[in-house]
Amino acid sequence: MRSIWLYQSRDAVNILNSPNVGCFLSHYFKPRSSQRCSENIGLRIVSNQSFRRINASNLIRRRHISPAVDHLSPGQSDLRVKVFIISDLHTDYPENMAWIQGLSTVAYKRDVLIVAGDVAEKFENFILTMTALKERFMYVFFVPGNHDVWCRRKHEAYGDSVQKLSALLETCNALGVATEPKMINGVGIIPLFSWYHESFDKEIDITGFKIPSLKMACKDFHACKWPSTLSTSSLSLSRYFNELNYKHFDTIQEIKETSSQVITFSHFLPRQELCPEKRMLFYPNLPKVIGSDFLEVWVRKIHGLNGNQSACHVFGHTHFGWDCVLDGIRYIQAPLAYPRERKRRMNGGEDWLPFCIYDSENGGLYNELLPSYWSDYYRTQKRDPRNIELAPWVARFYKRIKSH
Repeated sequence: MRSIWLYQSRDAVNILNSPNVGCFLSHYFKPRSSQRCSENIGLRIVSNQSFRRINASNLIRRRHISPAVDHLSPGQSDLRVKVFIISDLHTDYPENMAWIQGLSTVAYKRDVLIVAGDVAEKFENFILTMTALKERFMYVFFVPGNHDVWCRRKHEAYGDSVQKLSALLETCNALGVATEPKMINGVGIIPLFSWYHESFDKEIDITGFKIPSLKMACKDFHACKWPSTLSTSSLSLSRYFNELNYKHFDTIQEIKETSSQVITFSHFLPRQELCPEKRMLFYPNLPKVIGSDFLEVWVRKIHGLNGNQSACHVFGHTHFGWDCVLDGIRYIQAPLAYPRERKRRMNGGEDWLPFCIYDSENGGLYNELLPSYWSDYYRTQKRDPRNIELAPWVARFYKRIKSH
Protein backbone atom coordinates (compact mmCIF):
# COMPACT_ATOMS: atom_id res chain seq x y z
CA MET A 1 0.00 0.00 0.00
CA ARG A 2 1.41 3.38 -1.01
CA SER A 3 2.29 5.77 1.79
CA ILE A 4 2.68 9.54 1.98
CA TRP A 5 5.55 10.97 4.04
CA LEU A 6 4.88 14.29 5.72
CA TYR A 7 7.27 16.70 7.37
CA GLN A 8 6.03 17.89 10.75
CA SER A 9 7.60 21.18 11.78
CA ARG A 10 6.93 23.48 14.68
CA ASP A 11 4.52 25.40 12.48
CA ALA A 12 2.05 22.79 13.69
CA VAL A 13 1.76 24.77 16.91
CA ASN A 14 0.90 27.98 15.06
CA ILE A 15 -2.60 29.26 15.60
CA LEU A 16 -2.04 32.76 14.29
CA ASN A 17 -4.42 32.06 11.43
CA SER A 18 -7.06 30.17 13.36
CA PRO A 19 -10.52 30.42 11.78
CA ASN A 20 -11.80 31.76 15.09
CA VAL A 21 -9.19 34.42 15.68
CA GLY A 22 -9.00 37.60 13.65
CA CYS A 23 -5.95 39.46 12.45
CA PHE A 24 -5.36 41.28 15.72
CA LEU A 25 -1.98 39.62 16.16
CA SER A 26 -0.59 41.26 13.03
CA HIS A 27 -1.38 44.61 14.66
CA TYR A 28 1.17 43.83 17.33
CA PHE A 29 3.76 41.80 15.50
CA LYS A 30 4.72 41.51 11.84
CA PRO A 31 7.47 38.94 11.25
CA ARG A 32 10.17 39.56 8.71
CA SER A 33 9.73 37.76 5.40
CA SER A 34 12.47 35.35 6.37
CA GLN A 35 10.91 34.62 9.74
CA ARG A 36 7.68 32.85 10.67
CA CYS A 37 5.94 33.78 13.89
CA SER A 38 6.48 30.18 14.94
CA GLU A 39 10.03 30.07 13.54
CA ASN A 40 10.07 27.10 11.18
CA ILE A 41 13.09 25.42 12.71
CA GLY A 42 11.84 21.85 12.79
CA LEU A 43 11.36 21.25 16.50
CA ARG A 44 9.24 18.57 18.07
CA ILE A 45 7.90 18.71 21.62
CA VAL A 46 9.25 15.96 23.86
CA SER A 47 8.05 17.24 27.22
CA ASN A 48 6.66 20.45 28.65
CA GLN A 49 10.11 21.99 29.03
CA SER A 50 12.40 20.08 26.65
CA PHE A 51 12.67 20.02 22.89
CA ARG A 52 14.74 18.22 20.32
CA ARG A 53 15.33 18.59 16.62
CA ILE A 54 13.40 16.07 14.56
CA ASN A 55 15.17 13.73 12.19
CA ALA A 56 14.10 11.17 9.61
CA SER A 57 12.77 8.82 12.26
CA ASN A 58 10.32 11.51 13.43
CA LEU A 59 8.69 12.06 10.06
CA ILE A 60 4.99 11.27 10.02
CA ARG A 61 3.82 8.47 7.80
CA ARG A 62 0.22 8.44 6.69
CA ARG A 63 -1.48 5.58 4.96
CA HIS A 64 -2.76 6.44 1.49
CA ILE A 65 -6.29 5.10 1.00
CA SER A 66 -7.63 4.96 -2.51
CA PRO A 67 -11.26 5.83 -3.23
CA ALA A 68 -13.65 3.19 -4.52
CA VAL A 69 -13.31 2.88 -8.29
CA ASP A 70 -16.18 3.70 -10.61
CA HIS A 71 -16.36 0.13 -11.93
CA LEU A 72 -16.72 -2.85 -9.60
CA SER A 73 -13.90 -5.36 -9.43
CA PRO A 74 -14.78 -9.06 -9.81
CA GLY A 75 -16.50 -10.25 -6.66
CA GLN A 76 -16.79 -6.73 -5.26
CA SER A 77 -20.18 -5.91 -3.73
CA ASP A 78 -22.18 -2.99 -5.08
CA LEU A 79 -23.12 -2.35 -1.43
CA ARG A 80 -19.59 -1.34 -0.52
CA VAL A 81 -19.43 1.87 1.50
CA LYS A 82 -16.40 4.12 1.78
CA VAL A 83 -16.67 7.22 3.94
CA PHE A 84 -14.29 10.16 3.47
CA ILE A 85 -14.11 13.22 5.72
CA ILE A 86 -12.94 16.82 5.42
CA SER A 87 -13.61 20.15 7.14
CA ASP A 88 -12.84 23.86 6.79
CA LEU A 89 -12.75 24.07 2.99
CA HIS A 90 -12.74 27.90 2.93
CA THR A 91 -13.24 28.06 -0.82
CA ASP A 92 -13.43 31.86 -0.81
CA TYR A 93 -9.70 31.37 -1.28
CA PRO A 94 -9.07 30.64 -4.99
CA GLU A 95 -6.40 28.06 -4.09
CA ASN A 96 -8.92 26.08 -2.06
CA MET A 97 -11.58 26.28 -4.77
CA ALA A 98 -8.99 25.04 -7.27
CA TRP A 99 -8.22 22.12 -4.95
CA ILE A 100 -11.90 21.16 -4.88
CA GLN A 101 -12.16 21.42 -8.66
CA GLY A 102 -9.05 19.28 -8.95
CA LEU A 103 -10.60 16.30 -7.17
CA SER A 104 -11.23 13.33 -9.46
CA THR A 105 -14.62 13.32 -11.18
CA VAL A 106 -14.48 9.51 -11.46
CA ALA A 107 -12.68 7.99 -8.47
CA TYR A 108 -15.23 8.85 -5.74
CA LYS A 109 -18.45 8.17 -7.66
CA ARG A 110 -19.64 5.50 -5.21
CA ASP A 111 -18.31 7.08 -2.02
CA VAL A 112 -19.63 9.15 0.88
CA LEU A 113 -18.14 12.52 1.86
CA ILE A 114 -18.69 14.20 5.24
CA VAL A 115 -18.08 17.97 5.19
CA ALA A 116 -17.76 19.26 8.75
CA GLY A 117 -18.50 22.93 8.11
CA ASP A 118 -16.85 26.18 6.99
CA VAL A 119 -17.29 25.73 3.26
CA ALA A 120 -17.42 29.40 2.23
CA GLU A 121 -18.58 32.81 3.34
CA LYS A 122 -19.79 33.90 -0.10
CA PHE A 123 -23.04 32.19 -0.97
CA GLU A 124 -22.07 31.77 -4.62
CA ASN A 125 -18.87 30.00 -3.59
CA PHE A 126 -20.85 27.75 -1.27
CA ILE A 127 -23.06 26.71 -4.18
CA LEU A 128 -20.10 26.16 -6.52
CA THR A 129 -18.28 24.09 -3.89
CA MET A 130 -21.19 21.86 -2.91
CA THR A 131 -22.16 21.37 -6.56
CA ALA A 132 -18.61 20.26 -7.38
CA LEU A 133 -18.54 17.85 -4.44
CA LYS A 134 -21.93 16.37 -5.29
CA GLU A 135 -20.73 15.79 -8.86
CA ARG A 136 -17.78 13.82 -7.50
CA PHE A 137 -19.32 11.86 -4.60
CA MET A 138 -22.46 9.76 -4.55
CA TYR A 139 -23.41 11.10 -1.11
CA VAL A 140 -22.37 14.39 0.50
CA PHE A 141 -23.25 15.31 4.10
CA PHE A 142 -22.87 18.81 5.56
CA VAL A 143 -23.24 20.80 8.78
CA PRO A 144 -22.74 24.58 8.84
CA GLY A 145 -19.76 26.26 10.43
CA ASN A 146 -19.35 29.83 11.63
CA HIS A 147 -17.95 31.14 8.33
CA ASP A 148 -20.92 29.74 6.42
CA VAL A 149 -23.33 32.04 8.24
CA TRP A 150 -21.32 35.25 8.13
CA CYS A 151 -23.42 38.19 6.90
CA ARG A 152 -21.11 41.07 6.12
CA ARG A 153 -21.64 41.50 2.37
CA LYS A 154 -24.06 44.27 1.39
CA HIS A 155 -25.38 42.58 -1.76
CA GLU A 156 -26.55 39.46 0.10
CA ALA A 157 -30.28 39.42 0.75
CA TYR A 158 -30.20 38.05 4.29
CA GLY A 159 -31.51 39.98 7.24
CA ASP A 160 -29.45 37.90 9.65
CA SER A 161 -27.44 34.71 10.01
CA VAL A 162 -30.53 32.63 10.81
CA GLN A 163 -31.99 33.56 7.44
CA LYS A 164 -28.72 32.70 5.74
CA LEU A 165 -28.64 29.35 7.54
CA SER A 166 -32.12 28.58 6.20
CA ALA A 167 -30.98 29.51 2.68
CA LEU A 168 -27.94 27.24 3.00
CA LEU A 169 -30.06 24.29 4.09
CA GLU A 170 -32.56 24.88 1.27
CA THR A 171 -29.71 25.02 -1.22
CA CYS A 172 -28.28 21.77 0.11
CA ASN A 173 -31.66 20.12 -0.26
CA ALA A 174 -31.92 21.31 -3.88
CA LEU A 175 -28.41 20.01 -4.65
CA GLY A 176 -29.00 16.64 -3.01
CA VAL A 177 -26.58 17.37 -0.15
CA ALA A 178 -27.76 15.77 3.11
CA THR A 179 -28.05 17.87 6.25
CA GLU A 180 -30.13 15.34 8.16
CA PRO A 181 -29.32 11.83 9.46
CA LYS A 182 -29.34 9.03 6.88
CA MET A 183 -28.35 5.41 6.64
CA ILE A 184 -26.20 4.36 3.67
CA ASN A 185 -26.04 0.58 3.22
CA GLY A 186 -25.98 -0.06 6.95
CA VAL A 187 -23.79 2.92 7.86
CA GLY A 188 -25.52 5.67 9.82
CA ILE A 189 -24.32 9.23 9.21
CA ILE A 190 -25.63 11.77 11.74
CA PRO A 191 -24.98 15.53 11.34
CA LEU A 192 -25.14 17.46 14.61
CA PHE A 193 -25.84 21.20 14.52
CA SER A 194 -24.08 23.35 17.09
CA TRP A 195 -22.69 26.73 18.08
CA TYR A 196 -20.06 27.50 20.67
CA HIS A 197 -20.61 29.08 24.08
CA GLU A 198 -18.08 30.67 26.40
CA SER A 199 -18.90 28.40 29.35
CA PHE A 200 -17.58 25.45 27.30
CA ASP A 201 -14.17 26.54 28.57
CA LYS A 202 -13.69 24.92 31.98
CA GLU A 203 -9.94 25.39 32.31
CA ILE A 204 -7.94 28.03 34.19
CA ASP A 205 -7.40 31.27 32.30
CA ILE A 206 -3.96 32.61 31.44
CA THR A 207 -3.36 35.90 33.26
CA GLY A 208 -0.60 38.49 33.47
CA PHE A 209 -0.48 39.20 29.75
CA LYS A 210 -2.30 41.62 27.49
CA ILE A 211 -4.70 39.19 25.83
CA PRO A 212 -7.31 40.81 23.53
CA SER A 213 -10.99 40.35 24.28
CA LEU A 214 -13.09 37.79 22.41
CA LYS A 215 -14.89 40.52 20.48
CA MET A 216 -11.59 41.95 19.33
CA ALA A 217 -10.07 38.60 18.41
CA CYS A 218 -13.03 36.68 16.97
CA LYS A 219 -14.55 37.89 13.71
CA ASP A 220 -17.81 36.04 14.36
CA PHE A 221 -18.88 38.77 16.78
CA HIS A 222 -18.91 41.24 13.89
CA ALA A 223 -19.55 39.07 10.82
CA CYS A 224 -22.57 37.18 12.20
CA LYS A 225 -25.90 38.92 12.74
CA TRP A 226 -28.37 37.30 15.10
CA PRO A 227 -31.97 38.12 16.04
CA SER A 228 -32.37 39.93 19.35
CA THR A 229 -33.56 36.70 20.99
CA LEU A 230 -30.22 34.99 20.34
CA SER A 231 -26.97 36.06 21.94
CA THR A 232 -23.37 34.89 22.08
CA SER A 233 -23.15 36.18 25.64
CA SER A 234 -25.52 33.47 26.88
CA LEU A 235 -26.46 29.89 26.02
CA SER A 236 -29.37 31.01 23.83
CA LEU A 237 -27.50 30.69 20.52
CA SER A 238 -26.03 27.30 21.40
CA ARG A 239 -29.47 26.11 22.53
CA TYR A 240 -31.02 27.30 19.25
CA PHE A 241 -28.64 25.19 17.19
CA ASN A 242 -28.95 22.27 19.58
CA GLU A 243 -32.74 22.27 19.21
CA LEU A 244 -32.36 21.75 15.46
CA ASN A 245 -31.07 18.25 16.20
CA TYR A 246 -34.30 17.24 17.93
CA LYS A 247 -36.16 17.53 14.62
CA HIS A 248 -34.47 14.27 13.66
CA PHE A 249 -34.67 12.52 17.02
CA ASP A 250 -36.74 9.59 15.74
CA THR A 251 -34.44 9.07 12.77
CA ILE A 252 -31.41 9.13 15.05
CA GLN A 253 -32.99 6.50 17.28
CA GLU A 254 -33.74 4.29 14.27
CA ILE A 255 -30.17 4.61 13.01
CA LYS A 256 -28.82 3.70 16.47
CA GLU A 257 -30.93 0.54 16.53
CA THR A 258 -30.36 -0.66 12.98
CA SER A 259 -26.93 0.54 11.76
CA SER A 260 -23.80 -1.56 11.90
CA GLN A 261 -21.69 1.60 12.05
CA VAL A 262 -22.63 5.11 13.21
CA ILE A 263 -20.56 8.21 12.43
CA THR A 264 -21.60 11.53 13.98
CA PHE A 265 -20.15 14.87 12.96
CA SER A 266 -20.26 18.55 13.84
CA HIS A 267 -18.31 21.68 13.05
CA PHE A 268 -17.56 22.69 16.62
CA LEU A 269 -15.79 20.67 19.28
CA PRO A 270 -17.67 18.46 21.77
CA ARG A 271 -14.78 18.34 24.26
CA GLN A 272 -12.14 20.81 25.35
CA GLU A 273 -9.48 18.08 25.32
CA LEU A 274 -9.64 18.25 21.51
CA CYS A 275 -7.77 21.56 21.62
CA PRO A 276 -4.26 22.20 22.97
CA GLU A 277 -3.94 23.65 26.47
CA LYS A 278 -4.22 27.41 26.72
CA ARG A 279 -0.55 27.92 27.49
CA MET A 280 0.27 26.36 24.11
CA LEU A 281 -1.88 28.81 22.14
CA PHE A 282 -0.98 32.23 20.77
CA TYR A 283 -4.53 33.22 21.70
CA PRO A 284 -5.13 31.52 25.07
CA ASN A 285 -8.84 32.41 25.13
CA LEU A 286 -9.51 30.35 22.01
CA PRO A 287 -11.35 27.57 23.94
CA LYS A 288 -14.14 30.02 24.73
CA VAL A 289 -15.16 30.13 21.05
CA ILE A 290 -14.71 26.56 19.83
CA GLY A 291 -17.16 24.16 21.40
CA SER A 292 -20.48 23.21 22.90
CA ASP A 293 -21.32 21.00 25.87
CA PHE A 294 -24.59 20.09 24.13
CA LEU A 295 -22.56 18.28 21.48
CA GLU A 296 -20.92 15.85 23.88
CA VAL A 297 -24.33 15.04 25.34
CA TRP A 298 -25.52 14.05 21.84
CA VAL A 299 -22.34 12.13 21.10
CA ARG A 300 -22.77 10.07 24.28
CA LYS A 301 -26.48 9.57 23.67
CA ILE A 302 -25.75 8.16 20.26
CA HIS A 303 -22.54 6.20 20.85
CA GLY A 304 -23.10 5.31 24.51
CA LEU A 305 -21.67 6.70 27.74
CA ASN A 306 -18.67 4.40 27.46
CA GLY A 307 -18.51 4.45 23.68
CA ASN A 308 -17.71 1.32 21.68
CA GLN A 309 -15.12 0.01 19.27
CA SER A 310 -16.78 1.60 16.24
CA ALA A 311 -17.87 4.90 17.85
CA CYS A 312 -16.59 7.86 15.81
CA HIS A 313 -17.20 11.61 15.84
CA VAL A 314 -15.82 13.99 13.19
CA PHE A 315 -15.35 17.71 13.89
CA GLY A 316 -13.65 20.80 12.45
CA HIS A 317 -13.19 24.50 13.26
CA THR A 318 -9.74 24.75 14.88
CA HIS A 319 -7.72 23.66 11.80
CA PHE A 320 -5.69 21.25 13.92
CA GLY A 321 -5.45 17.77 12.46
CA TRP A 322 -6.58 15.49 15.28
CA ASP A 323 -7.28 11.82 15.89
CA CYS A 324 -7.68 10.33 19.35
CA VAL A 325 -9.88 8.10 21.47
CA LEU A 326 -11.44 9.57 24.63
CA ASP A 327 -13.65 7.49 26.91
CA GLY A 328 -14.31 4.92 24.20
CA ILE A 329 -15.12 7.31 21.33
CA ARG A 330 -12.83 8.27 18.48
CA TYR A 331 -12.65 11.99 17.65
CA ILE A 332 -11.09 13.08 14.36
CA GLN A 333 -10.50 16.32 12.46
CA ALA A 334 -9.20 16.46 8.86
CA PRO A 335 -9.13 20.14 7.80
CA LEU A 336 -8.18 21.57 4.42
CA ALA A 337 -7.62 24.91 6.23
CA TYR A 338 -6.17 28.08 4.75
CA PRO A 339 -3.65 28.07 1.87
CA ARG A 340 -1.02 29.78 4.03
CA GLU A 341 -1.37 27.04 6.65
CA ARG A 342 -0.84 24.32 4.06
CA LYS A 343 2.20 26.13 2.66
CA ARG A 344 3.75 25.92 6.12
CA ARG A 345 2.94 22.18 6.03
CA MET A 346 0.62 22.59 8.99
CA ASN A 347 -1.24 19.23 9.15
CA GLY A 348 1.02 17.95 6.36
CA GLY A 349 -0.45 19.80 3.39
CA GLU A 350 -3.44 18.48 1.44
CA ASP A 351 -2.33 15.35 -0.44
CA TRP A 352 -3.92 13.08 2.18
CA LEU A 353 -7.35 14.71 1.88
CA PRO A 354 -10.17 13.86 1.82
CA PHE A 355 -9.37 11.26 4.45
CA CYS A 356 -11.04 7.84 4.39
CA ILE A 357 -12.15 6.64 7.82
CA TYR A 358 -14.44 3.76 6.86
CA ASP A 359 -14.46 0.97 4.26
CA SER A 360 -17.08 -1.74 4.59
CA GLU A 361 -14.91 -4.22 2.64
CA ASN A 362 -11.70 -3.52 4.53
CA GLY A 363 -12.67 -4.04 8.16
CA GLY A 364 -15.03 -1.09 8.56
CA LEU A 365 -13.69 1.82 10.61
CA TYR A 366 -9.92 2.13 10.15
CA ASN A 367 -8.25 1.32 13.45
CA GLU A 368 -4.99 3.11 12.64
CA LEU A 369 -5.09 6.61 14.09
CA LEU A 370 -4.26 9.49 11.78
CA PRO A 371 -0.80 10.87 12.70
CA SER A 372 -1.44 14.43 13.90
CA TYR A 373 0.89 16.69 15.83
CA TRP A 374 -1.20 17.63 18.85
CA SER A 375 -3.18 14.42 19.33
CA ASP A 376 0.11 12.51 19.03
CA TYR A 377 1.60 14.82 21.64
CA TYR A 378 -1.22 14.17 24.12
CA ARG A 379 -0.93 10.43 23.65
CA THR A 380 2.40 10.63 25.48
CA GLN A 381 2.07 13.85 27.51
CA LYS A 382 -0.53 14.28 30.22
CA ARG A 383 -2.80 17.28 29.80
CA ASP A 384 -2.33 19.69 32.72
CA PRO A 385 -4.62 22.73 32.42
CA ARG A 386 -3.53 23.85 35.90
CA ASN A 387 -0.13 24.65 34.44
CA ILE A 388 -0.46 28.22 33.15
CA GLU A 389 3.21 28.80 32.36
CA LEU A 390 3.30 29.85 28.72
CA ALA A 391 4.98 27.53 26.23
CA PRO A 392 8.31 29.00 25.04
CA TRP A 393 7.02 30.06 21.62
CA VAL A 394 3.98 31.76 23.16
CA ALA A 395 6.07 33.49 25.84
CA ARG A 396 8.40 34.86 23.17
CA PHE A 397 5.43 36.10 21.18
CA TYR A 398 3.91 38.06 24.08
CA LYS A 399 7.33 39.39 25.02
CA ARG A 400 7.58 40.85 21.52
CA ILE A 401 4.08 42.32 21.80
CA LYS A 402 5.05 43.99 25.07
CA SER A 403 8.16 45.49 23.49
CA HIS A 404 6.18 47.11 20.66
